[in-house]
Amino acid sequence: MAHDHHHSSHTSVSRKLLVASIFTALFVIIELVAGWYAHSLALVGDALHNLTDALALLIALIAIRLELRPATEEKSFGYQRAGILAAFVNSGTLVAFTIFIFIEAFQRFRHPSAVHTNLMIATSTVALILNGAITLSLRHERKEDVNIRSAVLHMLGDAVSSAGIIAAAILIRVTGTPRWDPAISVFIGILILWSSWGILKEAVNLLLEGTPSGIDPAEVTGAVAGIEGIHGVHHLHIWAIGPSSPALSCHIMVGDVPVRNTSQMLEQVTTMLQRRFRIAHTTIQFEFAECSDDDPYCIPYTATSDSVSSRE
Repeated sequence: MAHDHHHSSHTSVSRKLLVASIFTALFVIIELVAGWYAHSLALVGDALHNLTDALALLIALIAIRLELRPATEEKSFGYQRAGILAAFVNSGTLVAFTIFIFIEAFQRFRHPSAVHTNLMIATSTVALILNGAITLSLRHERKEDVNIRSAVLHMLGDAVSSAGIIAAAILIRVTGTPRWDPAISVFIGILILWSSWGILKEAVNLLLEGTPSGIDPAEVTGAVAGIEGIHGVHHLHIWAIGPSSPALSCHIMVGDVPVRNTSQMLEQVTTMLQRRFRIAHTTIQFEFAECSDDDPYCIPYTATSDSVSSRE
C-alpha cells in the first residue's frame, strides 16, 4: 500500500511537471519575441530565465521518472541520485546565467536604448500569472525533494522577476530614462544568484556524500547512544541515497551480551532513527566490546537525568 501511494504521488508530480514544462517552453518563445520587439534586456533576460525554468522542470521530470526505475545488479540503489544531479545542473546553470545578465546590463548602462513599456507590462503580467500558478501547484511537493525545490525556486524567482519588470516599465514611463531596464536586469541576476546558491551548495554536499541539511550527526550519535544497552557509537556516517532518502551506517558498542539480545536493540535504534530523523535506510554493526579510552571515534554513553530514569 505504501509503495502504491509513493508511485501515485510520483505520477501526480510528473503530470504537474509535464504540463508546467510545456507551458513554460511555449512562453519562452513568446517572451523572446516580445523582448526583441520591445528592445528590453529585462524581457530577454527573463525569457532566458524562463528557458532555464523549462529545463529545470524538464530535468526534474526526467529525474522523477528515473527514480521510479527499479534497482539493478549494477545500480543497487536504483536511480534515486538522478534528482540530486538534476538539482546540481539546474542551480549551476542559473549561477552561470547570472554572469551573462550582469555583462549585458553593464553594456546597457553605457549605451541605453529606448524600450516599449506597454509590451513589457503585458508580457510580464502573463509571465507573473504563469510562474505564480506553477509555483503554487508544486508548493507541497517541494518540501520533500531538493530536486523539486530547485525547480520551484526557478519558478518563484521568475515570478518575482516578472513583477520587477512591470515596476521597471512603470518607472521608465514616469522618469523617461531607459536605464531602469538594465537596472531591473541586475536585480533579476542577483535574485537568480541568491535563489540558486543554496540549492547548488546542498546538491554539491549530497553529491560529495555529505550529511543532508537538517540532520546533526552529533545529535544522531547522542540519540543512538542514549538507548538502553548501548555503550557507545563510532564510525557513524550519514549521507543521502536520493533527494529525500537519508541513509546511515555505524558501529554500536554493546559490551559482552548474547547475540539474541541485539535484535530488540536494533529495532529500537531503527525505529528511533525513522521517527526522529526520518532515516529509513540503515546499516548497523554491533561490536561486542566496551569503549576503549584511547579510541577517539568511540563516543561513550553519557547519562542524563532523563536517560537514567528510563534505564531504571
